[in-house]
Amino acid sequence: MAGVSSREIKSRIRSMESTKQITKAMEMVASSKLRRAQAQILNSRPYFEILHSTIADIADTNTDFSSPYLIARPVSRAAYVVIAGDRGLAGGYNSSILRLAEAQMTGREVTVLPIGKKAVDTLRAHGYPLLTEQYAEAEGVSIGDCFSIAKLLCRSYLSGEIDEVQIAFTSFVSVLTQTPAVMKALPLTHTPGRKPGSDILYEPDSESVFAAIVPEYVGGILYGALCESRAAEQAARRTAMDAATSNAEDMISELNLKFNQARQAAITQEITEIIAGSSG
Repeated sequence: MAGVSSREIKSRIRSMESTKQITKAMEMVASSKLRRAQAQILNSRPYFEILHSTIADIADTNTDFSSPYLIARPVSRAAYVVIAGDRGLAGGYNSSILRLAEAQMTGREVTVLPIGKKAVDTLRAHGYPLLTEQYAEAEGVSIGDCFSIAKLLCRSYLSGEIDEVQIAFTSFVSVLTQTPAVMKALPLTHTPGRKPGSDILYEPDSESVFAAIVPEYVGGILYGALCESRAAEQAARRTAMDAATSNAEDMISELNLKFNQARQAAITQEITEIIAGSSG
């Protein structure tokens, strides 16, 4: 700060105070969105759990049951749904999930369905074939969109265009911990021979019911991953903005100290000049 005037220091203090107000406001917004995202996670789980138990009951308890959704085949082309955010200022949230997704896709024939502006921009720039850019705004993707995506992926899987579906998302562990992960959605895994948990009659038959609910199940998985990612993004942004606010406060304190030192030096200089003048 040598050579910097009191006026310049004061200007920097005002600038840092403005920055602090912005980061504090962003932290409060992220906290509010985080609460809503956590509520979405809790509300989506019962639906997903019922679908999962129904699929497991059909697949595991019918000895003569078969479905292309349960057959693992050589993977010529895999589809990756990659969920990232629309904006930055969220710590390592976007870079972590995109780095993991690209590490998983390296050396494979893939088709990518990105969700979120950061995913669309990064994966397009890196030359990955994109199935669609329709979902470039992650915040605007609804549960209906998730089911539409799931139906599209299931049709591609049944037609043989893709042999595997993976979902890259960020798991919300806590406000301080978010973990990037990749989860296989298709083909499904099962353990045949399990005794049925209840006597259920499926109409017209279990195989038809299974074929009808698998896209719903994949949509449920996708919506759950989206809710987890949204909560993780807001938690990461809240943490990043809290750290930025703390850093701004530290810088303001340091600048105030420098300002006081500069002002004291100026006063001392004036007193010295007055004394020197009166002595002469």
